Amino acid sequence: MRILYWQDLDLAQRSAALARPAFAARAGIAGDVARLVGAVRTDGDAALLALTERFDGVRLEALAASPAEFAAARSQLTPAQLAALTRAIENVEKFHAAQQLPPLSLETSPGVRCERITRAINAVGLYVPAGSAPLPSAVIMLAVPARLAGCPQRVLCTPPARDGGAHPAVLVAAQLCGIDTVFKVGGAQAIAALAYGTATVPKVDKIFGPGNAWVTAAKQLVAADPDGAAVDLPAGPSEVLVIADDSARAAFVAADLLAQAEHDPQSQAILVTPSAKLASAVLAEVERQMATLSRRSILLQSIAASRCIVVPDLATAIQVSNEYAPEHLLLQFRQARSALSQIRNAGSIFLGDWSPEPMGDYCSGTNHVLPTYGYARAYSGLSLSDFSKRITVQELTPDGLRDLGPVAATLAHLEGLDAHAAAVERRLAVLEHRT
Repeated sequence: MRILYWQDLDLAQRSAALARPAFAARAGIAGDVARLVGAVRTDGDAALLALTERFDGVRLEALAASPAEFAAARSQLTPAQLAALTRAIENVEKFHAAQQLPPLSLETSPGVRCERITRAINAVGLYVPAGSAPLPSAVIMLAVPARLAGCPQRVLCTPPARDGGAHPAVLVAAQLCGIDTVFKVGGAQAIAALAYGTATVPKVDKIFGPGNAWVTAAKQLVAADPDGAAVDLPAGPSEVLVIADDSARAAFVAADLLAQAEHDPQSQAILVTPSAKLASAVLAEVERQMATLSRRSILLQSIAASRCIVVPDLATAIQVSNEYAPEHLLLQFRQARSALSQIRNAGSIFLGDWSPEPMGDYCSGTNHVLPTYGYARAYSGLSLSDFSKRITVQELTPDGLRDLGPVAATLAHLEGLDAHAAAVERRLAVLEHRT
């Protein structure tokens, strides 16, 4: 992890300092993912079973987790683990339930009423990766808003372990969130199954959840197909940017950087600070703490693509952060809340020394499915609204059409769309005849 001095860098060097690790495998896997998706579309469950054996090393008798597996899963968790899952679900429920919007209805002109109503997406697919660590937290972040939105069909897919079962914490979290059907299938093949359906896995309208480069490529592929399924938001490796001044604790900052860097070799952690002394102290802490962590092999790779950037002042630090548009932004400096109005691009913000990023990952209540790789410039993190559609309604009275209809007809003629104009003018003629 290097220290860079922002004022000493030219434009090209500044751009390089904020560059993400390249998706080295993305271009190479597009063709492979397309073939996997095609196989699932053609052969359905048979393809899922074959691909699960190929990629996960397990031959399944059935794709769905059985009631016995759900029952056994609960017995494998400690009371403290069950309580932690329950507490996290409660907080995520509170925050997402508060996001519900009332119907909107108003008269824009006399006799012209416009409304907006909300309808839940009928069928949603929730993808929970397994990889090097189980992610019951991802179950919570997807299943809770899906249930609160009222999605009638909620389908969860997660890769099986070597013993052929889904991770117990994933099954228990799913059950606590109201999901009792879990399919043990992962990777691009799971996305294909959700997008197109098989004899066992139902087709869904929209797919949610994080994943590796294969999953991301599959989501992009099915989202571009009208016969496929919509997806939640663009995703890349996890990332964090910390803005800190000389009041910050180096041990805290280092721990925050390492917390995100341990996700993936391509994860990125950046410190931006006006204090060169803090930067040096954080680097020393990163090395010291990393030596004690279990995922050190991953950290050695991700930290190599991470950096400390020393800037002249906090205003410049905020400019750098807005340019980078981090997934997670931690503000650890004096009066951090006063800087909120200046933050334009971030997936989620953590204010002050006592707000570590894992609180958002697990249990504070906000959603941890967030835009990465700079997509925070245009995308928001997952919320209740992503699981529903907003539909507009308009209703005109005869007087409303008399008043506003000529405006629509005039604009239709302006655009050369005479059938549009006629749909209005025929009604106006009838109304004129009535009078």
